[in-house]
Amino acid sequence: MTAAGGIPHPQGDPAGKGPANPTAIAALLATAAAVGGFLFGFDSSVINGAVDAIEGDFGLSAFVVGFVVSSALLGCAAGAWFAGPLGDRIGRVRVMLITSALFLISAIGSALSFGAADLIVWRLVGGLAIGAASVIAPAYIAEIAPARMRGRLGSLQQMAIVLGIFAALVADYFIARVSDGGASGEFPLGGTAWRWMFASELLPAALYGVIALVIPESPRYLVKKRQPERAREVLRRVMDPAEVDAKVEEISRSLAEDRPVRLADLRGPRLGLLPIVWVGLLLSVFQQFVGINVIFYYSTSLWQSVGFSEGDAMLTSVINSLVNVAFTLVAIALIDRIGRRPLLLGGAAGMALSLGALAVCFATAPVVDGEPALGDVAGPVALVAANTFVASFAATWGPVVWVMLGEMFNNFIRASALAVAASAQWIANFVITTTFPAVSGVSLGLAYGMYTAFSLLAIIFVLRAVPETKGRELEDMDSLTSPRARA
Repeated sequence: MTAAGGIPHPQGDPAGKGPANPTAIAALLATAAAVGGFLFGFDSSVINGAVDAIEGDFGLSAFVVGFVVSSALLGCAAGAWFAGPLGDRIGRVRVMLITSALFLISAIGSALSFGAADLIVWRLVGGLAIGAASVIAPAYIAEIAPARMRGRLGSLQQMAIVLGIFAALVADYFIARVSDGGASGEFPLGGTAWRWMFASELLPAALYGVIALVIPESPRYLVKKRQPERAREVLRRVMDPAEVDAKVEEISRSLAEDRPVRLADLRGPRLGLLPIVWVGLLLSVFQQFVGINVIFYYSTSLWQSVGFSEGDAMLTSVINSLVNVAFTLVAIALIDRIGRRPLLLGGAAGMALSLGALAVCFATAPVVDGEPALGDVAGPVALVAANTFVASFAATWGPVVWVMLGEMFNNFIRASALAVAASAQWIANFVITTTFPAVSGVSLGLAYGMYTAFSLLAIIFVLRAVPETKGRELEDMDSLTSPRARA
């Protein structure tokens, strides 16, 4: 017998009343949905190893290079903005299918691009897919996961993102190494190496589409669409069957209204928006303004600019990514034990210290041929600081923000509020990514000094405004208050 959406019943339940291990089924569904996060990370970082080759092949200026890299982020903002309302209209799973198709189109188009203009178009298409995945995956995982393990399962989204980043950087490194002439050279199967970097996304994009065909729809979406029996079928797979009816009733009460959600429902007394929506927006903005994606979009070019060879620079980027993966596991282990706020505070402090060290290293380095030259001391210090920064982010702000965005809004506004917050995140990402080449051209010390300042501001923001969501049911999120309100 098969569960809704093709998920089989585990053995040992002949009566068909539920699985022997609902926790395992919830983890399986969350992992399946998180494949969208893998593509999110892969698509956004695969350009890392191709930046210099594209610049050379197409004869681009620094500004155009920055726009080619960041253009996907404009698509991300649009994809995130529309994914929430679309998910409320047609369902989370159908949006996943659309997202898979967009990833496939982007990979093919980018690999076959003939100039900067059409590459930007294909990157925008990929951005639409990334933005949609950034909204739908955390919403789906939060809605399918039991409260006691929602933080760990929600962190799977970030784990998938960092694994996608790692896979993209490894693919870039491998393709460049086996090609005659690096990223600009000829790949053994024919064609320029950097084109194969984009084409390598085809396999995970197709896999995501297959997964979306077999997982069940979100039970909260099904209740909203007045399909309680289908919702019960899904819930029986992920929780104690005896609690299913009460959970369906609880979801029904929390939804409150049966009309489609409008963005107007997010309006409130705090500068035109509900306070909780502002918290989500600012969490998203601070997550990007600390400059994390500078590491993953530009690290190969950055390390080459301070004296590394292309191969060593790519290898250093892979090491950064391995640190990212390892410390995301730390977040998964801790998030449901110590809570969201302590992780955010500790992570912001760690980022401020490591970014400050990077700022000092680059600001005090002698300039040779227009680029800072890191010496025998500053070079290793900068490498350690960069990896410490990645570790601090990966163990805290990376996964925690996505978990909180998936859980902190009440059932009725979740998809739309998450869409607005995710759109703000992608716009912030675009601002940082587009401005980095110009700001770093003035001074890398200035760039990292700015990111240090935003890390310090993030500490103040968390202390004053971010509530703790650990252990709360999604239906109880209406009662969240800021730390100051509880004081």
